[in-house]
Amino acid sequence: MNNNDILIRLRYALDIKDTDMIKIFKLGDLEITRDELRVLLTKQNEEDELPRDAVCDNRTLEAFLNGLITYKRGKPPVKNGVTPKPTFLITSQSNVNNVLLKKVKIALTLTSDDMLDVLRLAGVYASDSELSAILRKEGHRNYKECGDRYARNFLKGLAIRYRD
Repeated sequence: MNNNDILIRLRYALDIKDTDMIKIFKLGDLEITRDELRVLLTKQNEEDELPRDAVCDNRTLEAFLNGLITYKRGKPPVKNGVTPKPTFLITSQSNVNNVLLKKVKIALTLTSDDMLDVLRLAGVYASDSELSAILRKEGHRNYKECGDRYARNFLKGLAIRYRD
């Protein structure tokens, strides 16, 4: 599952309109036009040769996720007169799904039980320890890489929960 798929599925699951998507990107410190957004929301196949700017890179996806947190929960509190900058956790393509689950969990204020319920809605039965391993910081001894199956079914469960 590539970043464009993640963006498309997340947009569908949370029923986010184009204007709100642009606002969310702006909250994530990325200016984007409606035309650029349409290109990012284009479904891609493996054999498609789309221009490079049609591909949603890791930085763009994480800017959206950071903006989603701000959009749903509000601006973080100012400490010592300095507003904290959002952290970028995606270091490689292998940890995109882990960061997706962490940041959506924060944005929607989901508990671990809520996340397990969302996965169950999609027909995936995970244990507390499996979810805990996925949500751990990369480099922790119990960290587990989140596969596309979990991420895809999590987004499917969100769609069932928020659109029905």
